[in-house]
Amino acid sequence: MLGDVFNAQFIASSIRVAIPLALAGLGGVFTEKSGVVNIGLEGMILTGAFTAVAVTNFAKNPWVGVLAAILVGIFLGLIHAITCITFKANQIVSGVAINLFASGITIFFCWLLFGETQIMVKNNLPIWGLSLPNIGEASTLVRNLIVIFAHHSPLVYLTIIIFLLSHIVIYKTPFGLRLRSVGEYPQAADTMGVNIVKMRYIAVLTSGALAGLSGSFLSLEQAHFFVKEMSGGRGFIALAAMIFGKWTPFGTAGAALLFGFGEALSIRLQGVSAVPVQFINMIPYLLAIFVLISAVGRAIPPAASGVPYEKEIV
Repeated sequence: MLGDVFNAQFIASSIRVAIPLALAGLGGVFTEKSGVVNIGLEGMILTGAFTAVAVTNFAKNPWVGVLAAILVGIFLGLIHAITCITFKANQIVSGVAINLFASGITIFFCWLLFGETQIMVKNNLPIWGLSLPNIGEASTLVRNLIVIFAHHSPLVYLTIIIFLLSHIVIYKTPFGLRLRSVGEYPQAADTMGVNIVKMRYIAVLTSGALAGLSGSFLSLEQAHFFVKEMSGGRGFIALAAMIFGKWTPFGTAGAALLFGFGEALSIRLQGVSAVPVQFINMIPYLLAIFVLISAVGRAIPPAASGVPYEKEIV
């Protein structure tokens, strides 16, 4: 039974399931590194998922749908930035408002444009396959690696590149140093001439773009349809991955893979276990609760996270 569940295909499935969580979690890393909390990731994922499917069906091109989802994510990020950075409103309330807005606006446009609450994708993203013929009987490991890392959507490989670039940008560039200083000690950064508002706007807009990309992967690649509330709490699980990953890109990716493992396991067990499906579906959320409990006391956020910056006038 275990061999039917835990195999190379299961690991590949875990990677695919983890991609939306990883992208949204990385968006949370950027915002919180700058000192802004983005609870609205859930709504941005949901809106991106709807936009990707709707635009793909109209344009007959999934890449146009992906681009549209990213732009919608940036737009919602802009709303969050204006509310929290320019007008210094409560960041949690703003994020919750975005989530509620996304929940209503997506289902409204579903009915308006398609007359139903579930939209099937008519044009799927391509799958990049890797084929190595004649690798022999002794190459079981190679075969498993091909199963795990080949035959994915280009967005999977793009996500890997995004994480590598994000780590370099955050920890190896002057921009990343300014971003981290804004989230840790904005008064000192302001004294050194860093534009606090600009840095936080860039971070929040980047977060929106990544959340929109996350939603497009969820609907176009993972589900191949859009349905009401299909984000299913992934924005909040992404925040848990960010916390467990200690606000770092690679840590967040690792935590997202852990949650992806839990969700993929819940999907696999539905076909081979006598446990009621309702309990099996609880696995990813129970895992998120366990991870957050285990991270208490060890995960320290940026010092200025969630605190609006008030420029001191001398």
